[in-house]
Amino acid sequence: MEVDEPMSTPVTAVRSWFRQQGAAYRDGAEDRPLAGYLTLMSLYGAGTLGAGVLAKRLGRRAPEKVSPWDVALLSLATHRLARTIAKDPVTSPLRSPFTSYAGLSAPGELKEEVRGHGLRHSAGELISCPMCLGQWVATAFALGLVLAPKLTRLTMTTFAGVAGADFLQHAYVYLQQATSE
Repeated sequence: MEVDEPMSTPVTAVRSWFRQQGAAYRDGAEDRPLAGYLTLMSLYGAGTLGAGVLAKRLGRRAPEKVSPWDVALLSLATHRLARTIAKDPVTSPLRSPFTSYAGLSAPGELKEEVRGHGLRHSAGELISCPMCLGQWVATAFALGLVLAPKLTRLTMTTFAGVAGADFLQHAYVYLQQATSE
């Protein structure tokens, strides 16, 4: 008695297509965790969509326009919070499941190597890269300005103040070194 091969399901066909695309993308290079990236992008999209639905249900609306002050505040706060999450020694417990300590990269900042495979590696790349985190942090602040504007603006002001203080600390050290030479 002959056994027919099971028919390919649409899910199997899609998975196979994604595997083929991943292999072509890598072109023999190191394994890139494309499925992990896709999972993180889906999480970002779902979270953003969920916050939008929540805002609508609460009757909150996005502002008609965004002032230059809010853009500057958002930029500074995003920069500082993303660096705090990605590089600060105090936040290293958040990164430790995904990274390993590799030394110092700058004053008050750690250098870490991403570890693991798949989603773990993808999450490690995200959580240890301030520029990668920037999109997530800025989106969270922007949604916060819709859902809880007073608290979010205060939080953004705090992080912007820390960013300004960091700049002044670096400028102070630079000027101190320049005058002692």
